[in-house]
Amino acid sequence: MTYHAKLIKGGKIVIPAALRRELGFADGDMLLCESKDGRLVVKSSDQFRDEIRARVKVGLKRPVSVETYLRDKYAEADGE
Repeated sequence: MTYHAKLIKGGKIVIPAALRRELGFADGDMLLCESKDGRLVVKSSDQFRDEIRARVKVGLKRPVSVETYLRDKYAEADGE
């Protein structure tokens, strides 16, 4: 579906309510904006975090917890 948004004074964009609901954006949410191939991409900080987690997970050789990761790093440092 196509929506119309309005750019108002100060560079603010009014995102239509139906689109905010569709995307799960709520008042007070922190949004991240980036330019990609000449387009404006807007993501919630939760969406950005989930994308980063997915990228990191793909690069892991095995599932790892923070505790396991830190234990391995401490062991590596002790060996140096």
